[in-house]
Amino acid sequence: MFTERLKTERNGVVDITEGVRRAVASSQVQEGIAVVMVPHTTAALTIISFPDPLGLEDVNDEISRLIPTRIDFKHQHDTPQDAAGHVKSVLVGASLSLIVSDGDLVLGHSQAIYFFEFDGPRQRQYNVQVIGQ
Repeated sequence: MFTERLKTERNGVVDITEGVRRAVASSQVQEGIAVVMVPHTTAALTIISFPDPLGLEDVNDEISRLIPTRIDFKHQHDTPQDAAGHVKSVLVGASLSLIVSDGDLVLGHSQAIYFFEFDGPRQRQYNVQVIGQ
């Protein structure tokens, strides 16, 4: 298993595509599946088009519009931002399964893998397990 650590500066998105590609390359798997997972309950993973950074901002804004940080969540383990982060993480998802072919990820030409931070700043990590031959 490959683990990469990252430090988020605030809520938002971090492109982790190259880190996942490094994990696939180091596995030496040519044909298979790469599973990417975040072991956090206030973070998530997704694939988004990267050419226009305003698209990333739009997605993040819409997620925040759908699940605003507020103080009336029933679970208040930490802060209202933490509670909202739990709900956002559930809706976006904590893992991705990606096809590996010819020793590389199969992604569309405008696709990239992004880590969503919903309760930053924090020390974070994501894990990659590559299965195949």
